[in-house]
Amino acid sequence: MKRRDFLNWVGLGLLASSLPVAIAACTTQTTASGEWQTVGTVAELDKAGKLLKENLPVGSVLVVGTSKSANLVAVNPTCTHKGCIVEWKDATKKFVCPCHGAEYGVDGTVQKAPATKPLKTYAAKIEGNSVVVKPS
Repeated sequence: MKRRDFLNWVGLGLLASSLPVAIAACTTQTTASGEWQTVGTVAELDKAGKLLKENLPVGSVLVVGTSKSANLVAVNPTCTHKGCIVEWKDATKKFVCPCHGAEYGVDGTVQKAPATKPLKTYAAKIEGNSVVVKPS
């Protein structure tokens, strides 16, 4: 084998062996879906009375309440009937689907058809200035 060929093979081997390290360094780290994840700030929650965050590792999350609430309510806001995003109705304390009128209670249970499956719920709390959730 010629010296040049040998050096080319060595170089190729070094490149190939370092490629997995380079790929791992460039990928983003995601938290495990069972850990507490930040949805927003306390100021955002207090201003609107709710927070909607999509594309979390646990899925979409809608948190309802304020920092002064005894309990925060957190659900996946995707209607289990046809996939529309439910809206929180403070006057009736229900989640209502704008597409077909399905209604869900504070605990995510179905209150009115056409939906038959409950909304997924999350544990929610305030940590410092952040609102965080994790699967219940």
